[in-house]
Order: sequence, then structure tokens, then C-alpha cells
Amino acid sequence: MAGITAQAVNEFRKTTGLGLMECKALLKEADGDVKKALTLAKEKHGKNAENRAGRATTAGRVEVYIHHDGKSGGLVEVNCETDFVARNDAFRALAKDLALQVVAANPTCVNREEMPADQVEEQKRIFIAQAADKPENVREKIAEGKLNSWYEEKVLLEQKFVKDGAQSIKDMILAVNARTGENITVSRFARFVIGEGATAATPAE
Repeated sequence: MAGITAQAVNEFRKTTGLGLMECKALLKEADGDVKKALTLAKEKHGKNAENRAGRATTAGRVEVYIHHDGKSGGLVEVNCETDFVARNDAFRALAKDLALQVVAANPTCVNREEMPADQVEEQKRIFIAQAADKPENVREKIAEGKLNSWYEEKVLLEQKFVKDGAQSIKDMILAVNARTGENITVSRFARFVIGEGATAATPAE
């Protein structure tokens, strides 16, 4: 195994936002393979994020993004566990990016559990009808696949980030989750467009 250089560790740290020793350990475990190290980081910190998921998020910040022409804007509430993290640069940058995402991608809700059941059923009926020329035993699978794609268009957490289509909004949140060690959630958002009125999403009761 080739030695892990300080430059390689620093570059990996910039990419992941993880601590210096953690980056070095991951690169060592991956034998210096950056792609493999990134996969290990996602697996490890994804599990850590799942463990943090139930923790209360009573701190946070409200962030706003206004498009340069002043004709559209987004407002989002992003929560974390402590005021210390709420003031963290990475957390603030995440909140700003989420407000931008709301304006640019026009999501309907924060997560798929908040999507109205009647809308989901209607879309599923449409997708099954579109697959009417396919064998009956595969129509349901085709409809489920199209429904998942529909969720990716409509649900904030499942959308691809407009500035980097290689990652989803959920991936972005998990990355900051890993950097801060705190549970991070999106509570609600609102989107404003001149002449259209506001569209808002809040957690389901």
C-alpha cells in the first residue's frame, strides 16, 4: 500500500468535511483509493446519521434566497440540536442552498410521507394506465418505478441538488450531519413568485 500523503488527506477532508484523523483512517482503510474511501465514509456516517435521526432538533435557522431579478424567493426552516451548530458555516451554507433549491426546483413537500395520499394514488393510477400495453405481472413494478421518479421531482429531500446533480438534497444534509455530529432536519419551506402567490410545505400532523 502506498503511503497516504498529507496532501491526499487534506483534499479528502475538503471533499468530505470530516476530521483530519477520520480522513486519514478512511484513506488507509481504502488503500489510498479515494472513491472507495468516499463509499466507506457514506456507509459509516450514514449509519451514524440514522442513529442521530430520532434526536430532537429544537435549534436552527430560517434562511432566505431571493433570485437576482427579485421576482422569486424561497424561505426555509432548517433545524439542528444546538445553537452552536446553527451558527456553523457549513450549516448556514446548507440552509442557503436549501432556500435556493426551493426556488429553483419548486418541491411540493419536504419528504414523501407528507405527500397527500390522494395525489399519490392518482399518480399511481396514471402510471399503471400508461403501462396497460405491458404484461399484467409487470405493470405494478413499472408504476412503482415511475412513482419513485415522480417523488424525486416533487419531494425536496429526494430532489437532485440544482447546483450539483450528482447528489441529492438528502445526501447534502447527511454530509453536514456527519461534519457537525448533530441531527439535521428540514421543518418547512415557502416559495414566492410574483403573480403566483406563495406555495408552502409544512410537516404533516
